[in-house]
Amino acid sequence: MSFAKLVQKVKSEIAFYKGLAKDTEGASGIEYAIVAAMVAVVIAGLSGGMGTTITTIFGKITSAMVGAPTGGGGGS
Repeated sequence: MSFAKLVQKVKSEIAFYKGLAKDTEGASGIEYAIVAAMVAVVIAGLSGGMGTTITTIFGKITSAMVGAPTGGGGGS
């Protein structure tokens, strides 16, 4: 990859994340996912062997929620 293409890629990524930061729709869902992940980490710390499985499950849930398109539009 040439340097110019790399710079363009970085610029497009920055623009994407700036737009993502401004988009507050679905923020509460992400907040719930973060809380759920933190609870999973606490449980993982307390339960030993089963903790890895729980953390993996919540990680998959969080990834699915973050990757899901924002919906809504049903309001007034």
